[in-house]
Amino acid sequence: MNIHEYQAKELLRAHGVPVPPGEVATTPEEAERIASTFGGPVVVKAQVHAGGRGKAGGVKLAKDAAEAREHATRILGMQIKGLVVEKVLVTPAEDIASEAYVGIVVDRATRSPVFMVSREGGIDIEEVAATNPGAIHRLPVDTRYGLLPFQAHWLATRLYDDPAQQRACARIMRQLYNTFIDSGASLAEINPLITTPAGEVKAIDAKINIDDNELFRHPEIEALRDTSAEPPSETAAREAGLTFIQLDGNIGAVVNGAGLAMATMDLIKFYGGEPANFLDIGGSSNPEKVVNALRIITSDPHVRVICFNIFGGITRCDDVANGIVEATRRIQIGVPLVIRLTGTNEEKAVQILAEAGFSATTSMDEVVQKAVELAGAAKGNV
Repeated sequence: MNIHEYQAKELLRAHGVPVPPGEVATTPEEAERIASTFGGPVVVKAQVHAGGRGKAGGVKLAKDAAEAREHATRILGMQIKGLVVEKVLVTPAEDIASEAYVGIVVDRATRSPVFMVSREGGIDIEEVAATNPGAIHRLPVDTRYGLLPFQAHWLATRLYDDPAQQRACARIMRQLYNTFIDSGASLAEINPLITTPAGEVKAIDAKINIDDNELFRHPEIEALRDTSAEPPSETAAREAGLTFIQLDGNIGAVVNGAGLAMATMDLIKFYGGEPANFLDIGGSSNPEKVVNALRIITSDPHVRVICFNIFGGITRCDDVANGIVEATRRIQIGVPLVIRLTGTNEEKAVQILAEAGFSATTSMDEVVQKAVELAGAAKGNV
Protein backbone atom coordinates (compact mmCIF):
# COMPACT_ATOMS: atom_id res chain seq x y z
CA MET A 1 0.00 0.00 0.00
CA ASN A 2 1.28 3.44 -0.92
CA ILE A 3 0.74 6.41 1.35
CA HIS A 4 1.14 10.09 0.58
CA GLU A 5 4.22 12.12 1.39
CA TYR A 6 2.42 14.04 4.14
CA GLN A 7 1.31 10.77 5.75
CA ALA A 8 4.84 9.35 5.56
CA LYS A 9 6.16 12.48 7.20
CA GLU A 10 3.69 12.07 10.05
CA LEU A 11 4.98 8.54 10.66
CA LEU A 12 8.56 9.82 10.65
CA ARG A 13 7.69 12.73 12.92
CA ALA A 14 6.07 10.34 15.41
CA HIS A 15 9.41 8.51 15.63
CA GLY A 16 11.36 11.68 16.24
CA VAL A 17 12.70 12.44 12.75
CA PRO A 18 13.12 16.21 12.26
CA VAL A 19 10.52 17.00 9.60
CA PRO A 20 9.46 20.56 8.73
CA PRO A 21 5.82 21.44 9.45
CA GLY A 22 3.25 21.22 6.71
CA GLU A 23 -0.49 21.07 6.08
CA VAL A 24 -2.64 19.60 3.33
CA ALA A 25 -4.96 21.68 1.18
CA THR A 26 -7.68 20.57 -1.21
CA THR A 27 -8.49 24.05 -2.55
CA PRO A 28 -6.40 27.06 -3.59
CA GLU A 29 -7.99 29.07 -0.79
CA GLU A 30 -6.83 26.54 1.79
CA ALA A 31 -3.32 26.61 0.33
CA GLU A 32 -3.24 30.39 0.62
CA ARG A 33 -4.43 30.29 4.24
CA ILE A 34 -1.85 27.66 5.20
CA ALA A 35 0.96 29.56 3.47
CA SER A 36 0.01 32.75 5.31
CA THR A 37 0.34 30.99 8.67
CA PHE A 38 3.90 29.96 7.86
CA GLY A 39 4.94 33.33 6.44
CA GLY A 40 7.77 33.65 3.96
CA PRO A 41 8.35 31.31 1.02
CA VAL A 42 6.65 27.92 0.90
CA VAL A 43 6.66 24.87 -1.33
CA VAL A 44 3.40 23.58 -2.81
CA LYS A 45 3.66 19.84 -3.55
CA ALA A 46 1.19 17.58 -5.34
CA GLN A 47 0.13 14.60 -3.24
CA VAL A 48 -0.22 11.73 -5.67
CA HIS A 49 1.08 8.16 -5.80
CA ALA A 50 3.45 8.77 -8.69
CA GLY A 51 7.07 9.70 -9.12
CA GLY A 52 8.33 12.60 -11.17
CA ARG A 53 6.08 15.19 -9.55
CA GLY A 54 8.64 17.95 -9.98
CA LYS A 55 9.23 17.25 -13.67
CA ALA A 56 5.47 17.20 -14.23
CA GLY A 57 5.05 20.63 -12.63
CA GLY A 58 3.60 19.29 -9.40
CA VAL A 59 6.16 20.89 -7.05
CA LYS A 60 6.42 24.67 -6.99
CA LEU A 61 8.19 27.25 -4.84
CA ALA A 62 6.02 30.21 -3.80
CA LYS A 63 7.44 33.44 -2.42
CA ASP A 64 4.24 34.28 -0.51
CA ALA A 65 0.67 33.16 0.20
CA ALA A 66 -0.75 34.72 -2.97
CA GLU A 67 1.69 32.84 -5.16
CA ALA A 68 0.97 29.64 -3.21
CA ARG A 69 -2.67 30.05 -4.17
CA GLU A 70 -1.71 30.49 -7.83
CA HIS A 71 0.42 27.35 -7.80
CA ALA A 72 -2.28 25.33 -6.02
CA THR A 73 -4.81 26.47 -8.65
CA ARG A 74 -2.61 25.00 -11.39
CA ILE A 75 -1.59 21.83 -9.53
CA LEU A 76 -4.97 20.76 -8.16
CA GLY A 77 -6.79 18.85 -10.88
CA MET A 78 -3.71 18.25 -13.02
CA GLN A 79 -2.81 14.69 -14.01
CA ILE A 80 0.52 13.12 -13.15
CA LYS A 81 1.03 9.74 -14.81
CA GLY A 82 -2.70 9.36 -15.24
CA LEU A 83 -3.59 10.22 -11.64
CA VAL A 84 -5.54 13.38 -10.77
CA VAL A 85 -4.05 15.56 -8.04
CA GLU A 86 -6.69 16.20 -5.38
CA LYS A 87 -4.44 17.40 -2.54
CA VAL A 88 -1.35 19.54 -2.13
CA LEU A 89 1.07 19.77 0.76
CA VAL A 90 2.08 23.29 1.75
CA THR A 91 5.32 23.41 3.72
CA PRO A 92 7.91 26.09 4.50
CA ALA A 93 10.75 26.36 2.02
CA GLU A 94 14.16 25.42 3.41
CA ASP A 95 17.60 26.85 2.71
CA ILE A 96 19.56 23.85 1.47
CA ALA A 97 23.31 23.48 1.81
CA SER A 98 23.46 19.81 0.74
CA GLU A 99 21.18 16.94 -0.23
CA ALA A 100 21.60 13.24 0.52
CA TYR A 101 19.58 10.07 0.02
CA VAL A 102 18.70 7.63 2.80
CA GLY A 103 16.46 4.62 2.23
CA ILE A 104 15.57 1.13 3.43
CA VAL A 105 14.22 -1.67 1.26
CA VAL A 106 13.56 -5.36 1.86
CA ASP A 107 16.28 -7.35 0.10
CA ARG A 108 15.27 -10.91 -0.73
CA ALA A 109 18.85 -11.97 -1.39
CA THR A 110 19.94 -11.23 2.17
CA ARG A 111 16.45 -11.72 3.64
CA SER A 112 16.82 -8.51 5.54
CA PRO A 113 16.17 -4.79 5.40
CA VAL A 114 19.02 -3.05 3.61
CA PHE A 115 20.02 0.57 4.09
CA MET A 116 21.07 2.47 0.99
CA VAL A 117 22.66 5.89 1.39
CA SER A 118 24.20 8.32 -1.06
CA ARG A 119 25.53 11.86 -1.06
CA GLU A 120 23.66 12.30 -4.34
CA GLY A 121 20.24 13.14 -2.98
CA GLY A 122 17.32 14.91 -4.60
CA ILE A 123 17.15 12.60 -7.64
CA ASP A 124 15.80 9.09 -8.13
CA ILE A 125 18.05 6.46 -6.58
CA GLU A 126 17.55 4.38 -9.73
CA GLU A 127 19.20 7.15 -11.73
CA VAL A 128 22.14 7.23 -9.32
CA ALA A 129 22.45 3.44 -9.53
CA ALA A 130 22.53 3.60 -13.32
CA THR A 131 24.95 6.51 -13.71
CA ASN A 132 27.16 6.28 -10.61
CA PRO A 133 26.64 3.00 -8.71
CA GLY A 134 29.72 3.59 -6.59
CA ALA A 135 27.96 6.55 -4.98
CA ILE A 136 25.52 4.20 -3.21
CA HIS A 137 26.56 2.54 0.05
CA ARG A 138 24.61 -0.46 1.34
CA LEU A 139 24.27 -2.11 4.74
CA PRO A 140 22.06 -5.13 5.57
CA VAL A 141 20.46 -5.02 9.01
CA ASP A 142 19.92 -8.05 11.25
CA THR A 143 16.35 -7.63 12.51
CA ARG A 144 17.19 -9.51 15.71
CA TYR A 145 19.27 -6.54 16.83
CA GLY A 146 18.09 -3.66 14.67
CA LEU A 147 20.33 -0.89 13.39
CA LEU A 148 23.14 -0.73 15.93
CA PRO A 149 24.73 2.62 16.88
CA PHE A 150 28.07 1.83 15.25
CA GLN A 151 26.31 0.83 12.03
CA ALA A 152 24.29 4.04 11.98
CA HIS A 153 27.49 6.01 12.55
CA TRP A 154 29.25 4.19 9.70
CA LEU A 155 26.40 5.04 7.35
CA ALA A 156 26.43 8.66 8.49
CA THR A 157 30.14 8.96 7.75
CA ARG A 158 29.37 7.98 4.14
CA LEU A 159 27.26 11.15 3.89
CA TYR A 160 28.84 13.81 6.08
CA ASP A 161 32.31 14.90 7.18
CA ASP A 162 31.16 17.13 10.02
CA PRO A 163 30.97 15.16 13.34
CA ALA A 164 27.85 17.00 14.53
CA GLN A 165 26.03 16.24 11.28
CA GLN A 166 27.20 12.63 11.47
CA ARG A 167 25.67 12.29 14.93
CA ALA A 168 22.41 13.90 13.81
CA CYS A 169 22.28 11.72 10.72
CA ALA A 170 22.99 8.52 12.70
CA ARG A 171 20.11 9.37 15.03
CA ILE A 172 17.78 9.98 12.08
CA MET A 173 18.74 6.65 10.50
CA ARG A 174 17.86 4.76 13.68
CA GLN A 175 14.55 6.63 13.80
CA LEU A 176 13.93 5.80 10.15
CA TYR A 177 14.65 2.14 10.83
CA ASN A 178 12.19 2.13 13.75
CA THR A 179 9.56 3.70 11.49
CA PHE A 180 10.22 1.05 8.85
CA ILE A 181 9.82 -1.83 11.30
CA ASP A 182 6.92 -0.41 13.32
CA SER A 183 4.82 0.37 10.25
CA GLY A 184 5.45 -2.92 8.42
CA ALA A 185 7.01 -1.11 5.48
CA SER A 186 8.58 -2.63 2.40
CA LEU A 187 10.29 0.65 1.54
CA ALA A 188 11.03 3.82 3.49
CA GLU A 189 13.14 6.63 2.12
CA ILE A 190 14.09 10.22 2.80
CA ASN A 191 15.05 12.01 -0.38
CA PRO A 192 16.44 14.47 0.16
CA LEU A 193 17.86 14.47 3.64
CA ILE A 194 19.21 18.00 3.73
CA THR A 195 21.62 20.10 5.71
CA THR A 196 20.91 23.80 6.19
CA PRO A 197 23.53 26.58 6.15
CA ALA A 198 23.28 26.51 9.95
CA GLY A 199 24.28 22.83 9.97
CA GLU A 200 20.90 21.29 10.81
CA VAL A 201 19.95 17.92 9.28
CA LYS A 202 16.30 17.57 8.20
CA ALA A 203 14.04 15.25 6.23
CA ILE A 204 12.15 17.41 3.72
CA ASP A 205 10.65 14.63 1.61
CA ALA A 206 9.59 11.09 2.44
CA LYS A 207 8.20 8.00 0.80
CA ILE A 208 6.92 4.90 2.59
CA ASN A 209 5.30 1.83 1.01
CA ILE A 210 3.55 -0.59 3.35
CA ASP A 211 3.65 -4.36 2.85
CA ASP A 212 0.03 -5.39 2.29
CA ASN A 213 0.66 -8.52 4.36
CA GLU A 214 1.33 -6.29 7.38
CA LEU A 215 -1.86 -4.29 7.21
CA PHE A 216 -3.86 -6.60 9.46
CA ARG A 217 -1.44 -5.63 12.23
CA HIS A 218 -1.85 -1.92 11.54
CA PRO A 219 -5.48 -0.86 11.10
CA GLU A 220 -4.41 2.72 11.81
CA ILE A 221 -2.17 2.61 8.74
CA GLU A 222 -4.77 0.81 6.64
CA ALA A 223 -7.02 3.78 7.40
CA LEU A 224 -4.53 6.02 5.57
CA ARG A 225 -5.31 4.40 2.23
CA ASP A 226 -6.48 6.97 -0.32
CA THR A 227 -8.35 5.09 -3.04
CA SER A 228 -8.85 8.29 -5.03
CA ALA A 229 -5.08 8.40 -5.56
CA GLU A 230 -4.85 4.82 -6.80
CA PRO A 231 -5.46 3.53 -10.33
CA PRO A 232 -9.17 2.56 -10.38
CA SER A 233 -8.32 -0.87 -11.78
CA GLU A 234 -6.06 -1.68 -8.82
CA THR A 235 -8.71 -0.54 -6.34
CA ALA A 236 -11.34 -2.68 -8.05
CA ALA A 237 -9.00 -5.68 -8.08
CA ARG A 238 -8.25 -5.41 -4.38
CA GLU A 239 -11.94 -5.16 -3.53
CA ALA A 240 -12.57 -8.25 -5.67
CA GLY A 241 -9.82 -10.23 -3.94
CA LEU A 242 -7.51 -10.23 -6.96
CA THR A 243 -3.81 -9.45 -7.14
CA PHE A 244 -3.42 -6.97 -9.97
CA ILE A 245 -0.72 -4.63 -11.25
CA GLN A 246 -1.21 -2.46 -14.32
CA LEU A 247 1.58 -2.59 -16.92
CA ASP A 248 2.19 -0.84 -20.24
CA GLY A 249 1.63 -3.61 -22.80
CA ASN A 250 -1.34 -4.79 -24.85
CA ILE A 251 -1.71 -8.47 -23.84
CA GLY A 252 -3.98 -8.95 -20.87
CA ALA A 253 -3.29 -12.03 -18.76
CA VAL A 254 -5.48 -13.96 -16.34
CA VAL A 255 -3.46 -16.52 -14.39
CA ASN A 256 -3.76 -18.48 -11.16
CA GLY A 257 -0.70 -18.28 -8.92
CA ALA A 258 1.97 -15.61 -8.68
CA GLY A 259 4.74 -17.85 -10.00
CA LEU A 260 2.75 -18.86 -13.06
CA ALA A 261 1.78 -15.23 -13.61
CA MET A 262 5.45 -14.21 -13.63
CA ALA A 263 6.31 -17.08 -15.97
CA THR A 264 3.48 -16.07 -18.28
CA MET A 265 4.73 -12.49 -18.48
CA ASP A 266 8.25 -13.75 -19.14
CA LEU A 267 6.97 -15.98 -21.95
CA ILE A 268 4.99 -13.12 -23.48
CA LYS A 269 8.19 -11.07 -23.56
CA PHE A 270 10.15 -14.06 -24.90
CA TYR A 271 7.84 -14.34 -27.90
CA GLY A 272 8.00 -10.62 -28.59
CA GLY A 273 4.86 -9.38 -26.87
CA GLU A 274 4.20 -6.90 -24.07
CA PRO A 275 2.08 -7.84 -21.02
CA ALA A 276 -0.61 -5.35 -20.03
CA ASN A 277 -0.93 -6.55 -16.47
CA PHE A 278 -0.06 -8.96 -13.71
CA LEU A 279 -3.31 -10.56 -12.58
CA ASP A 280 -3.51 -13.52 -10.22
CA ILE A 281 -6.98 -14.89 -9.48
CA GLY A 282 -5.49 -17.03 -6.70
CA GLY A 283 -6.51 -20.49 -5.70
CA SER A 284 -10.23 -19.86 -5.35
CA SER A 285 -12.66 -21.74 -7.55
CA ASN A 286 -15.14 -18.87 -7.60
CA PRO A 287 -16.27 -18.09 -11.19
CA GLU A 288 -17.07 -14.53 -10.07
CA LYS A 289 -13.35 -13.87 -9.76
CA VAL A 290 -12.96 -14.55 -13.46
CA VAL A 291 -15.83 -12.18 -14.24
CA ASN A 292 -14.20 -9.45 -12.14
CA ALA A 293 -10.81 -10.14 -13.72
CA LEU A 294 -12.19 -9.70 -17.23
CA ARG A 295 -14.10 -6.58 -16.22
CA ILE A 296 -10.87 -5.01 -14.93
CA ILE A 297 -8.73 -6.02 -17.92
CA THR A 298 -11.26 -4.86 -20.51
CA SER A 299 -11.32 -1.42 -18.88
CA ASP A 300 -7.79 -0.92 -20.23
CA PRO A 301 -8.14 0.49 -23.77
CA HIS A 302 -4.64 -0.69 -24.69
CA VAL A 303 -5.47 -4.40 -24.32
CA ARG A 304 -5.74 -6.13 -27.74
CA VAL A 305 -6.05 -9.75 -26.61
CA ILE A 306 -6.64 -11.58 -23.34
CA CYS A 307 -4.64 -14.68 -22.49
CA PHE A 308 -5.89 -17.20 -19.92
CA ASN A 309 -3.20 -19.47 -18.50
CA ILE A 310 -4.69 -21.75 -15.85
CA PHE A 311 -2.95 -24.68 -14.20
CA GLY A 312 -5.71 -26.25 -12.14
CA GLY A 313 -4.88 -27.60 -8.72
CA ILE A 314 -7.03 -26.04 -6.03
CA THR A 315 -8.37 -23.86 -8.81
CA ARG A 316 -10.80 -25.96 -10.84
CA CYS A 317 -10.65 -25.53 -14.59
CA ASP A 318 -14.41 -25.95 -14.96
CA ASP A 319 -15.04 -23.05 -12.57
CA VAL A 320 -12.71 -20.86 -14.61
CA ALA A 321 -14.51 -21.94 -17.78
CA ASN A 322 -17.87 -21.08 -16.22
CA GLY A 323 -16.45 -17.71 -15.24
CA ILE A 324 -15.33 -17.04 -18.82
CA VAL A 325 -18.74 -17.96 -20.22
CA GLU A 326 -20.56 -15.87 -17.61
CA ALA A 327 -18.28 -12.89 -18.19
CA THR A 328 -18.95 -12.91 -21.93
CA ARG A 329 -22.67 -12.80 -21.17
CA ARG A 330 -22.34 -9.80 -18.87
CA ILE A 331 -19.45 -7.84 -20.42
CA GLN A 332 -18.71 -6.62 -23.91
CA ILE A 333 -15.23 -8.14 -24.19
CA GLY A 334 -14.36 -6.64 -27.55
CA VAL A 335 -11.01 -8.43 -27.95
CA PRO A 336 -10.03 -12.06 -28.68
CA LEU A 337 -9.67 -14.58 -25.85
CA VAL A 338 -7.01 -17.29 -26.00
CA ILE A 339 -7.29 -19.96 -23.36
CA ARG A 340 -5.01 -22.59 -21.86
CA LEU A 341 -6.54 -24.88 -19.23
CA THR A 342 -4.88 -27.91 -17.73
CA GLY A 343 -5.30 -29.77 -14.46
CA THR A 344 -8.32 -30.32 -12.27
CA ASN A 345 -11.50 -30.95 -14.31
CA GLU A 346 -9.91 -29.81 -17.57
CA GLU A 347 -12.05 -32.17 -19.69
CA LYS A 348 -15.23 -30.70 -18.22
CA ALA A 349 -13.83 -27.19 -18.73
CA VAL A 350 -13.09 -27.84 -22.40
CA GLN A 351 -16.65 -29.09 -22.87
CA ILE A 352 -18.14 -26.01 -21.20
CA LEU A 353 -16.07 -23.73 -23.39
CA ALA A 354 -16.83 -25.69 -26.57
CA GLU A 355 -20.57 -25.41 -25.93
CA ALA A 356 -20.12 -21.62 -25.65
CA GLY A 357 -18.08 -21.44 -28.87
CA PHE A 358 -14.58 -21.23 -27.35
CA SER A 359 -11.60 -23.50 -27.79
CA ALA A 360 -8.78 -24.19 -25.36
CA THR A 361 -5.31 -25.67 -25.44
CA THR A 362 -3.18 -27.36 -22.81
CA SER A 363 0.06 -25.86 -24.12
CA MET A 364 1.42 -22.75 -22.41
CA ASP A 365 3.75 -21.94 -25.31
CA GLU A 366 0.95 -22.34 -27.82
CA VAL A 367 -1.46 -20.02 -26.01
CA VAL A 368 1.15 -17.31 -25.46
CA GLN A 369 2.37 -17.45 -29.07
CA LYS A 370 -1.23 -17.13 -30.27
CA ALA A 371 -1.80 -14.15 -27.95
CA VAL A 372 1.34 -12.40 -29.22
CA GLU A 373 0.31 -13.08 -32.82
CA LEU A 374 -3.19 -11.67 -32.28
CA ALA A 375 -1.91 -8.65 -30.38
CA GLY A 376 0.50 -7.85 -33.20
CA ALA A 377 -2.20 -8.20 -35.83
CA ALA A 378 -4.65 -6.09 -33.84
CA LYS A 379 -2.03 -3.42 -33.22
CA GLY A 380 -1.33 -3.26 -36.93
CA ASN A 381 -4.99 -2.58 -37.60
CA VAL A 382 -5.33 0.25 -35.08
